Amino acid sequence: MKRMAEAKQKYDNIPIPEELSKRVMLEIKKAEKKHNKRGLFMKKITAAAATVAILFIVGINSSKTFAQEISNIPIIGSIARIVTFRSYETKTEDTDISVDIPSIELISEELNGLEKGVNEEIYAFCKQYADEALLRAEQYKKAFLETGGTEEEWAKHDIKIKVWYEVKTLTDEYLSLVIMGNESWNSANNQAKYYSFDIKEGKWLTLKEIFGDNYIQFVEENIRYQIKQKEEETGMEFWDEQWNGVDENTKFYINSNGNPVIIFEKYEIAPGAAGSQEFEIVK
Repeated sequence: MKRMAEAKQKYDNIPIPEELSKRVMLEIKKAEKKHNKRGLFMKKITAAAATVAILFIVGINSSKTFAQEISNIPIIGSIARIVTFRSYETKTEDTDISVDIPSIELISEELNGLEKGVNEEIYAFCKQYADEALLRAEQYKKAFLETGGTEEEWAKHDIKIKVWYEVKTLTDEYLSLVIMGNESWNSANNQAKYYSFDIKEGKWLTLKEIFGDNYIQFVEENIRYQIKQKEEETGMEFWDEQWNGVDENTKFYINSNGNPVIIFEKYEIAPGAAGSQEFEIVK
């Protein structure tokens, strides 16, 4: 508790730019209408505002298209939150690019800055995906024109590149989110990375961490059982015989029940019409 108090005092003493302060105060007024616990709530907002100010002052983003986004700052106690610290849109002659990069903030010093490495990884993933997607779009156009297509025909493709994130779960126990990259012309290049954090235990989660050394057998048996149930209920045939099984790279997030949900992307384990498939694994 002493460390939390010291951390809060440090945040409180950081000067906040006038423009940023106005935005935060607007959020405070909105939130006060929904919450009646003003004393505790104002302390949380103060910490949140100061941390956003740090991101604003440090100036990580030097791009001319950089735009700070602070309209939504989810807060869980005084421990964890997710903010959009870089958001930009760029339009070239042929392509629209939209990028939203999140930052995971774990305020408590007792968590030893566990989010730093993950934030660097998230930033690198978002930037790399956008850069590579733009290169693929340029190569696609070159091949299109070289095989007889015209500039007028190409203009109708309406090429779009999008990198964004979704918060899957944000409770006093778990933080879980997914970072996604999408190219409008080629779904084969779409990507998604999932991150889940146990707030109470102060650690990033893996399936092995959750289910133990025998996690592969346990999770695979659970999924195959659920597949049979879905086939009986829907009449849809899954491609589980082509499934390579569970490993350390299997995608999952933690739901509001605190259970892992295994993710299969479109076409990965079932026909495209079925979309992505999710399997909750009860602990």
